[in-house]
Amino acid sequence: MDPTLIPRKLWEHPNPESTPMHQFLQSLNKKHNLSLKSFQDLHTYSLTHRSQFWSDVFHAANFIYAGTIARVVDESLPVSAVPRWFEGVTINFAENLLYSNDKSLKKDGDVAVTEVREGASATRHVTWGELRRRAGRLAAGMKARGVGKGDRVVVVGANSVETLCVWIAAGWLGAVFSSSSTDMGVKGILQRTVQVEPKLLFFDDAAVYNGRTVDLRDKIKEVVEGLSGSREFQGVVVIPRFEEAKDVSGVPMAETLETFVKRAAKDPVPEFVRIAFHEPFLICYSSGTTGIPKAIVHSVGGGMINYFKEGRLHEGLGASDVTLQYTTVGWIMYVANVFILMFGGRTVMYDGSPFQPDPKILVRIMEKERVTKLGISPRWLGELVKNKIAPREIADLSSLRIVTCTGMVLSDQLFEWFYDTGFPKHVHLANISGGTDISGCFGIMNPLTPVYVGGTQGPSLGVHVAIYDALQPDGPGKEVEHGTPGELVAKASFPNVPCCFWNDKTPVATPGSKYHAAYFARFDDVWAHGDFCCVHPKTGNIFFLGRADGVLNPSGVRFGSAEIYSVIERYFVDRVQDSLCVGQRRPQDEDESVMLFLLMKPGHKFDRKLANEVKEAIRRDLSKRHVPRYVFETPEIPHTINLKKVELPVKQIVSGQEIKASGTLANPESLDYYYQFARVEEVVGPKEKL
Repeated sequence: MDPTLIPRKLWEHPNPESTPMHQFLQSLNKKHNLSLKSFQDLHTYSLTHRSQFWSDVFHAANFIYAGTIARVVDESLPVSAVPRWFEGVTINFAENLLYSNDKSLKKDGDVAVTEVREGASATRHVTWGELRRRAGRLAAGMKARGVGKGDRVVVVGANSVETLCVWIAAGWLGAVFSSSSTDMGVKGILQRTVQVEPKLLFFDDAAVYNGRTVDLRDKIKEVVEGLSGSREFQGVVVIPRFEEAKDVSGVPMAETLETFVKRAAKDPVPEFVRIAFHEPFLICYSSGTTGIPKAIVHSVGGGMINYFKEGRLHEGLGASDVTLQYTTVGWIMYVANVFILMFGGRTVMYDGSPFQPDPKILVRIMEKERVTKLGISPRWLGELVKNKIAPREIADLSSLRIVTCTGMVLSDQLFEWFYDTGFPKHVHLANISGGTDISGCFGIMNPLTPVYVGGTQGPSLGVHVAIYDALQPDGPGKEVEHGTPGELVAKASFPNVPCCFWNDKTPVATPGSKYHAAYFARFDDVWAHGDFCCVHPKTGNIFFLGRADGVLNPSGVRFGSAEIYSVIERYFVDRVQDSLCVGQRRPQDEDESVMLFLLMKPGHKFDRKLANEVKEAIRRDLSKRHVPRYVFETPEIPHTINLKKVELPVKQIVSGQEIKASGTLANPESLDYYYQFARVEEVVGPKEKL
């Protein structure tokens, strides 16, 4: 990025005054006697008048809730104190998802969910009435089993109506929902699930992906065995993924979904349990860079008000919208997949590979279902380019108005291809970035400024984003000028800061806690997100340049090196002394490649057979998406004087950068070996690829 130049402008809204964001801006002008005109005016106001801004957002959302707002937030507290928001308000996620204060919305006969499964000949439509009935019966079944406020309910399932109903039913009772995708290995599922001690586990009996159907009963058995020591765990409810349910009589502590619901058939549908704005409703998981994934707990009110802000104000979504978010249930974008229902819109849930039976499948679905918003990753767009597929040439996409793209950095080439070749020019391409930690965005779209090549359009309303000097030692931190890269931080609290980590030290974010170490140990009293970013001095775009830590991100699948290391240590400790796992993304690369380096024990040889064994173990224990593209031998792994191995310099080197070794390295000469892998194609040769 050249900070002296304005990048090419690709899009701007033809009538910004008609957008919900502009209408909200005008309502603030009228209500508070202001003169806000631009997005920058609105964003500045949202930071300088935080309580008033978020109060206005809350009332604009027209939520169903009880109580009165005693205080929006204590603005004197820093974000590191994790202050509570909207004290005095109680609210229920499921009630607001299924019903609305606007009685003209969410009518019984209207379609709420469309489900499309890879290989299925028919599309499944579920109406609001059926969704309410099914979720209500499931909530009655959960209540009969003792599920109540604060209990955890976990799903390992597909992006399906059944998974959605489990989340709604759990939220109905004030319980806390968590999910993992079915392609995750047993160890990965248990690492996440054991620590939150679920009362009930729901698990699909089969899965389909990339043309293959997989029987999941053996995996269910192993997960149940791993949970059998939990004091809370009552059993597993097995969901049939296809018309014919599989026999689960051989699975311990198991019952079918049909049996589970029938047991409470005569019980009344429970009342919605409204919980305090700050109380938990969703648990997501960190990538596991430094060990076992951290259980990040999101508050019910924080999640709801943030998605209203993002979905309604930034994206302009409403009851007429149809969204298709390609995601697994284990990714944070599953939230966006579901929350369109809050507005009375329709969600299209796709389960399977986005490239089966061919890469045009999602384009065909968009045309058939008249999708207005598509959520996707740069990897998918890159595959379209590679296969010379221009969606606007093969489908009627006149209904489409937004494409959000996240999970990894969107290249300049893909920005330009999108408008020059790929999609209709009226579509708003929204490169967004934020993540699991906040269940929302730091960098996001808006309809009041143009889309330029590169980066995200700007910051999210109500979030005080700044860039701190990444080379400064820990402490107060120093903000850098626009145009200078550094670490992204948030300087003040916002509602969707997670309410806690599960089973962490209390009070929340106290020094020594996992929460404090994750976000507040780097700089004093600001949230350090770990992204390496730069703000363009002329456009205000936020460029996400990569992670400031060792998070791996191939094809938008975000995970930590610690998950890979655990597999090596579990199975190869007799032959492998140590390992180093980093992501490679050079300027010419459209996607990140994962490289795994093995340091062999004396007397043991590295060869293709070992490399394949390692890949298979990672695929089996984690998932095929975790498998490194390259496995190499290394003579030495860089480490600090206190023997902590160091990933970031190696990541930068293999990505084509020249670096100066840190003084904290005990063996700085070890870095010299890794420079050759910046030209990895020459290393592996034309035929050999380990």
